[in-house]
Amino acid sequence: MDKVRIGFVGVGTMGQCAHLKNYATVTDCEVVAIAELRPELAKRVASRYGVPRVYRDHEMMLAAERLDGIVAVQQFTRHGLLVPELLKVGVPVFIEKPLAGSIEVGEKIVQAVNKSGTWLMVGYHKRSDPATMYVKAEVDRLKRSGELGRMRYVRILMPPGDWIQNGFADLIKSDESVHLEYDPPASDMDEETYKEYLSFMNYYVHQINLLRHLFGESYHVEYAEPSGVLLVARSQNNVTGVIEMSPYSTTLDWQETALVCFERGWIKIRLPAPLAYNRPGKVEIFRDPGGGVTPQTVIPQLPWIHAMRQQSMNFVKAIKGEMKPMCEAEEALEDLEVAREYMELLKKAR
Repeated sequence: MDKVRIGFVGVGTMGQCAHLKNYATVTDCEVVAIAELRPELAKRVASRYGVPRVYRDHEMMLAAERLDGIVAVQQFTRHGLLVPELLKVGVPVFIEKPLAGSIEVGEKIVQAVNKSGTWLMVGYHKRSDPATMYVKAEVDRLKRSGELGRMRYVRILMPPGDWIQNGFADLIKSDESVHLEYDPPASDMDEETYKEYLSFMNYYVHQINLLRHLFGESYHVEYAEPSGVLLVARSQNNVTGVIEMSPYSTTLDWQETALVCFERGWIKIRLPAPLAYNRPGKVEIFRDPGGGVTPQTVIPQLPWIHAMRQQSMNFVKAIKGEMKPMCEAEEALEDLEVAREYMELLKKAR
């Protein structure tokens, strides 16, 4: 497979600026078609990024094109309606996070994946940041070697800030209006709770997912601080994890960090804003193995690739069989379950 043929379903704000413009730079793939309900927008976007064909909807595109992969950047409360239809073609599909707006819809999507014979990659771009990829490999190595003792603690800090950082400066806009259908709400939540659940997932599901990624295993929520600042979790092997949500905010900066602690050392990640361009995260590793060995702090140099571009490269590599998808549907379903656990505990705490 020399060039992977990609079809895009939706080229709105995130479709363009977080995804399409990155796929356009990946040399071993080619975006061959766009399906977009707004015809003028589709035409202008295709012209800018050199996409040869546009279609009014995904059904027309799927009927006409031979694709190796589909990128469908939609509101996650529409995934239940759209994703099973895309999976019927039998090629890998990429969607933005989270998997769905409710566990019931998420389960429906997982069933559709299993029936399709292909796979679905959910866009948790923080996993694809070169810093996170480096740290994940090092954490797994340290767990195997035991040279710094047991993993004891994972802490993620997520204060709100400027997540865009000029990432929409080249956005092509359109005044065209469209009518969209959405998935049904969660049947086990009242309207107010469901709105809060959607808001939480839209913003903090990245950290919910990243915590599991760094643990390397599933976990459950044990405590929700009443004001909504702190989530405390415990992994299958009894490693403690916390997510600090909005203890403060910034106006221009982005100060998201993760800390993975072992008995005799730690690894820190500082992640850039989601739409920061050509800027990876930063990594710092402290080792103090004892026994007279001099403690060391190591700061590795990472390639100048931002997470969204690396994510597009990882999807293409997964299509070509060169790596596994970074996060598949079945694992992404756990994020919906963890979010519900947290909401239930938060409601009780209040």
